[in-house]
Amino acid sequence: MRQTLEDVEFIFVNDATKDDSVSVLKRTLERYPERIESCRVIEHPVNKGLPSARNTGLEMAEGEYVFHCDGDDWMEPDMLEKLYAAAEEKSADMVWCDFYISFEQNERIMKARDYKTVAELMHKGFMCGDMKYNVWNKMVRRSLYVENGIRFPDGHSMGEDMTMIKLAACTIEVAYVPCPLYHYLKTNAGAYTQTMSERHLTDIRYNVDDVTAWLENRFPGQYTEDINLFKLNIKLPFLLASDVNQLRLWKDWYPESNGYIFRNSELPLRTKMLQWMAAKNLWFGVRLYYALVYKFVYGILYK
Repeated sequence: MRQTLEDVEFIFVNDATKDDSVSVLKRTLERYPERIESCRVIEHPVNKGLPSARNTGLEMAEGEYVFHCDGDDWMEPDMLEKLYAAAEEKSADMVWCDFYISFEQNERIMKARDYKTVAELMHKGFMCGDMKYNVWNKMVRRSLYVENGIRFPDGHSMGEDMTMIKLAACTIEVAYVPCPLYHYLKTNAGAYTQTMSERHLTDIRYNVDDVTAWLENRFPGQYTEDINLFKLNIKLPFLLASDVNQLRLWKDWYPESNGYIFRNSELPLRTKMLQWMAAKNLWFGVRLYYALVYKFVYGILYK
């Protein structure tokens, strides 16, 4: 409500929450009466999940650009104004910014990169893994959703923000705002593979297959190498775990991509060597890497 950009429509989707969120929202709106006419609250009769909530908001949106703010995060007051100004200045279809990862006691600034072209954004950014495909630090021209029939994957919440890759592939101009404007709340600092259920794994596999198939159909042959690099990045966290079952997942997921391990210019050599050892079944080396680099360096020295 404190956003400095005035011409904004605020769409709140209540995905059948069982807490007091809607009451909190109503009390907040009473403190900002000038925003009430610009706000709409949409109620889901049953819980449908985050992708469906995003799609409901998209169906109601009328603005030139769309921005997603998740319910447990927060934004700098001038975030929308700065993103919109950058989009207008460059006639950009997608604009992104740096962000904070907010822990209980402190915050860490996560810097993005200034990709000048769509090709750089797709290759170095999303597919090589140099930039995350997060929804919440990006503003996107709404017509990209409408004209390309792009929606979030109903019923498949884990990895649903891979949808941003589809949108990026349809852009013509992009822009970057070099300052942190979004606060992403991180309450669990552990690796996602440590708590990932079978349902989560199924969702990730679904979303990877959906996005890569969409790229292959929409742009035949254009993203073949990029798709394989993307698949390698998706399964890389399985090697950063002590659970043998996760090591097996690395072997089982997308073995056709293993031949592209040394083609990712954005990964350090040690990470490529880790993947190469896994591809060659050198599991002693994989476990040694986990013990020395992941557990000792990041778990003790940099903790």
